[in-house]
Amino acid sequence: MNRSPVPPAITPAEMSWFDGMSESSQAYIELNQLPARFSEVPEAGHFVVAENCFGSGLNFLATWQAWQAFGPSHSATLHFVSAVPFPLSREDLEKVLSRWPELNNVSAELIANYPALIRGTHRLVLAGGSVRLTLIFGDTHKAYDTPSFMVDAWFLDDCSHAASGEVDPNKTIKHVCKHSKPGTTLAAVKANKAFQFALEEAGFHKISCDKPDVQPGSFSGVFQPEDQPSLTQGKSVESGFSVAVIGAGIAGCLLANNLAQRGYSVTLVDSANDAGSAASGNLQGAMYVKLGVEFNHQTQLALSALTFSQRYYRVHGGPFWHPTGLLQLAWNDNEQDRQRRFIERNQYPQDVLQQVSREKAEVLTGATLETGGLWFPGNGWLEPSNLCKALTVHPRIQKLFGCSIRQMAASGDEWLLFTPNTDSPNITANRVVICAGHLSPQLIPGSGTFRFKAIRGQVTHLPEPLATRHRAVICGARYLNPAHGLEGQQQAVIGATFDLHSHEPYPTTESHRENIRALSAMVPQMMPPHMASEDLPEQLGGRVGFRCTTHDYQPVAGPFYDEDGIVAAGLYLFTGLGSKGLTYAPLLAEFVADQVTGQPTALPESLAKKLATGRMHRPNVASS
Repeated sequence: MNRSPVPPAITPAEMSWFDGMSESSQAYIELNQLPARFSEVPEAGHFVVAENCFGSGLNFLATWQAWQAFGPSHSATLHFVSAVPFPLSREDLEKVLSRWPELNNVSAELIANYPALIRGTHRLVLAGGSVRLTLIFGDTHKAYDTPSFMVDAWFLDDCSHAASGEVDPNKTIKHVCKHSKPGTTLAAVKANKAFQFALEEAGFHKISCDKPDVQPGSFSGVFQPEDQPSLTQGKSVESGFSVAVIGAGIAGCLLANNLAQRGYSVTLVDSANDAGSAASGNLQGAMYVKLGVEFNHQTQLALSALTFSQRYYRVHGGPFWHPTGLLQLAWNDNEQDRQRRFIERNQYPQDVLQQVSREKAEVLTGATLETGGLWFPGNGWLEPSNLCKALTVHPRIQKLFGCSIRQMAASGDEWLLFTPNTDSPNITANRVVICAGHLSPQLIPGSGTFRFKAIRGQVTHLPEPLATRHRAVICGARYLNPAHGLEGQQQAVIGATFDLHSHEPYPTTESHRENIRALSAMVPQMMPPHMASEDLPEQLGGRVGFRCTTHDYQPVAGPFYDEDGIVAAGLYLFTGLGSKGLTYAPLLAEFVADQVTGQPTALPESLAKKLATGRMHRPNVASS
């Protein structure tokens, strides 16, 4: 069997590896004393369990059930971190888990959210956010080198069975120690004497166990290394602090909702009178990314955001998410060549994307087309403004709309936020996240300058008489969404211009014409021929939004570092999402919430570096 498919695909496990496997889930739970420890997790707190091989997920599912039974009644989060070199396919996972009907209440949700077979880190948000699974597909040792997390309890197998691949136990123990803190417990089932001795040598002091149902060869221990680390190393961020989120676009609303679900009190501030009023205020927005021909870190981040967003909107998008599928049209010679090279150099699962002919594309979209392209079956379009409003309806979110922030200042462990009408702080919070799009630089304290750009984007509304009856999103030089609205009042949205120089806040005829010309060049049959050259119909409407991007066109998400590389404690940035905000925002909101709360992060360090805030400082150029 070929063990090295073209990235980003990964070889699935063979079902035979799991035929005789006996996963001692209850032993792991009992040896780590999880029922009692789960009950002690505080409001807005979290507990982290990790294992070194996911297998068929039985250990995770049993832990999830234990969390349901013994976990706190208030808001708290169970994190489970696991890796697998050769994961089961969704179909095989469903077959394996069908043997344990007692797990049906949790296994069905795992199967429904199970990621496509793509190497890398996958974050699954389950049980309404009270359970978060970080599942890493690929080399186990590399997997545990990259994510940032500290563990409360380990489930450790000696990795002798075939499903784990060829793994060096000593390397496994090294990674376990890296992610452990004083007091971390560990349970190893089926551990030979040499493996147990190595664990004790590494600092895990053996704990005697008098439970008769625990099989011989089991080991339980607590991490007490001789060279005790400082008290702050591995310590979780205190729970229950307050957070202010500035900006109620899609990024800010997703982040505020994420933090509130974890049990944190959030103040959401915006100068507009309602959520989703600026760049996130369009009637429709396409959810897509353009994956690079080369599978580099930029492409990996885009793919991670795409697959996470598909899972997120399917569960949380409600009536505002329309999973129609999306066609990236090979609309001219350059794009046809790019897509040819993309297919030659990459291997993607069919449930992520597939190359389709013109005939197939016409069947999928219901449109008359000139060419085929790349079909993304899990994509679609959103009603972003309505979604933003829905996300802010939560008892832990206090909304302060019609409120501008003039200045912010740190005071002890708090941040003070001032409005233009007073010299006393109107808002105090322990953490502040700036999500204000292209206005973010105006809010960042200090005197530095930043490499952000404002992009004027105008969308065009096609009224029902002009809108075609296609049923999926079509994108290329522009995107065209299916018509939507009440019968007789439907309209479709063409988006959007990309203007780095204009600051005009209202729709212009020239921008409408630019949108229609681009659409006509992409899909000639979509518009009457005269529309691209003659006067536009009076009933043609539209909207302008200013998106924020960066010098390298990659988002910014994480703790704020000043120009000297010093972190401003409690201050974070989350902006620069450009024209792909609907796709990037769910994953990056998850990632920023992880950082704010001190929980395991949804992204590996290699991708987190691409989002780092320090790169946004404009270098000082000495005058000659």
